[in-house]
Amino acid sequence: MPEPDDQMLTETGLAPEAPGRAGARGQVLLLACGALAHEILALKRANGWTHLDLMCLPAKLHLWPDRIPAAVEAAVAEHRGAYETIFVVYADCGTGGLLQAKCAELGVEMVEGPHCYSFFEGNAVFAERAEDEFDAFYLTDFLVRQFDAFVWKPMGLGRHPELRDMLFGNYSKLVYQAQTEDPALEAKARDCAARLGLAYERRFTGYGDLASALARV
Repeated sequence: MPEPDDQMLTETGLAPEAPGRAGARGQVLLLACGALAHEILALKRANGWTHLDLMCLPAKLHLWPDRIPAAVEAAVAEHRGAYETIFVVYADCGTGGLLQAKCAELGVEMVEGPHCYSFFEGNAVFAERAEDEFDAFYLTDFLVRQFDAFVWKPMGLGRHPELRDMLFGNYSKLVYQAQTEDPALEAKARDCAARLGLAYERRFTGYGDLASALARV
């Protein structure tokens, strides 16, 4: 995997939400993956969670998951003094348990689950289906929107279309885990499946265990 430049690492990151007037800052900082920004903000608005502030690390850290624990550690160190609680809105996300170990070392909690596909589906439900869906390729709302940036281009499929069957030949279907009812996103997800040569399935998950995890914070 090529080394990222600064623009690549920051283009999907978000600054911490402005606290507004004096004393209006929340008590809890959600330190989250940039791929979850839309969903977290939607849940905040829907539930009136004004005690929660959001800061997102760049979503493209997922291209280098070994860097996620260090990025989380640096952000916790920078913001710990300003908040009563910091909650890490990442699942394991390919870190092989290193992120969980780092959060335990830092004394902060994180979302349960191996990855966002699991907690959007619901960790228990995803685990039950895992044996029958080992050949499924998953997309969320974010990944449908960012399919070219996070799948097509990093895998070199535009430059080398012959790689498609090599990389996806063992998959049978693309499962679009929809967080929202959006016909435009569904049409794009169907196109993603066609481009990968996979059967298509749409599954409305909503926010799954992400909603319940944030409700407990």
